[in-house]
Amino acid sequence: MTRSAYRRAKPQGGGFELAVWYLMRLTGVALFVLALTHYLILHVLYDPALQNADFITTVRWSSLFWRAFDWTLLMMVLFHAFMGVRTVIGDYTHGGVRAALTMGLYLLAIGLFVMGTVVVLTLPTVVPAG
Repeated sequence: MTRSAYRRAKPQGGGFELAVWYLMRLTGVALFVLALTHYLILHVLYDPALQNADFITTVRWSSLFWRAFDWTLLMMVLFHAFMGVRTVIGDYTHGGVRAALTMGLYLLAIGLFVMGTVVVLTLPTVVPAG
């Protein structure tokens, strides 16, 4: 392993661990851009006092672009957060406890992925009018 005083060691070879290592860095950069854009739009360009569920469904999510933007932001957050927690679990647990916690983490991540996707796809039919 290559180690620096300022960053986590890059896994040697290839495979899943190296892919996660690179994806953590890519999602970190993507989150920086997406989160700042999200904040700028919803807290600077639009008045937050005027935003409610009706605003989201009629102004924001009436566009496929904004649905895709928000879904991408959500998926980047989920991946980055869960892979970070997976790293912490790997660093501080061993054996069966590590396997159980990791499996639980993956199940939770899949559940939240499905729930987030369903919400982004179906919100206008769920929010009551008026």
